Formats: sequence, C-alpha cells, structure tokens
Amino acid sequence: MRIRPAAPGELPALQDIERAAGAPFRDVGMPDIADDEPPALDMLERYRRAGRCWVAADEKDDRPVAYLIAEPVDGALHVEQLSVHPDAARRGVGRALLAHAADRARKEGLTALTLTTFADVPWNAPYYARLGFRTLGEPELTPGLRRIRAEESAHGLDHWPRVCMRLELPDADETSAPVS
Repeated sequence: MRIRPAAPGELPALQDIERAAGAPFRDVGMPDIADDEPPALDMLERYRRAGRCWVAADEKDDRPVAYLIAEPVDGALHVEQLSVHPDAARRGVGRALLAHAADRARKEGLTALTLTTFADVPWNAPYYARLGFRTLGEPELTPGLRRIRAEESAHGLDHWPRVCMRLELPDADETSAPVS
C-alpha cells in the first residue's frame, strides 16, 4: 500500500469507497448510515486542495482503496473521515493512513489526532481505542469538537451513541510510535 495525496480525478472513486465502506452498517442495525451519501465532490476537493486528503493506493494499479480527510481543529488534526473499502479491510490500511496523518500533524506542530465516531460499532470506537485513542469526556471537548458534534447531531448521527476520541502525538524523536 502506498499513501499519497489524492489526485483530482480520483475524488469520485473516494465516494465509491465511502459507499462500500458504509454497507456493513446495515448489518449492525444502522441502515441510515449505510445509505448516507458520501462527502460531496466539492468538499473532497476542498480537502484535497488544502493538502489534507490522502489515499492508500494499491501497489499493483495505484488505485485508491481507502482515504482519509482531515483538518486542524484546536491544535489537533481532526480526522473528518477515514474509509477503507471492504475488499482492503483488515490489512492495516486504516492504521497506515492514521500513521501518515499523525506524521503530517507533527510536522505542522499539532499535538494530537482527534475524531468522532460511533461508540458501539466494532470497527469504530473499539478499533480506535486499540490504536491508542482515548474517549474524551464532555468537559474535555474543545470548542471546535463541540461545534463538530453539534453539526453531527443536526445531521441525525446522535440516533446512535457517539464519542469524541483523541490520540496524543509524541515528538518525532520519541521512541514510542503513534498508532501502533
């Protein structure tokens, strides 16, 4: 797998990855999430132009099999979306994208990765906890994370339990690597 910036012509493929990655939500009783539309092309383009849209590309044909979009929020790099096509799942692809995002965050002087996710879906909060993310309590939420949660609530995502999570990023010269 090769992690690289998304190319402009790949953005529709990222939407396809999102649709495929959403399908398993139907199996855990979340059909509204499975049927939710992926980020619009103009939104993906905004992240791409900002240098915050990365893909994991297949080594054979260089086609994206996963993507991550992120933006700085209150001193951390907030992972807005991480989607892995089910055909590429369980191969460390998501972990590699998160490690890339962590490296980029450190280079920009950001101290953590943050994200919001479903609390009880096995490939959501429990997965991120295994990677070292911790769930934030309500008093720990920054103004930016509160804004994001309010937007998610307005979109109907609070129908299922959600959490904010954070992974502290050690300095690049420290021996412990993030997103182990």
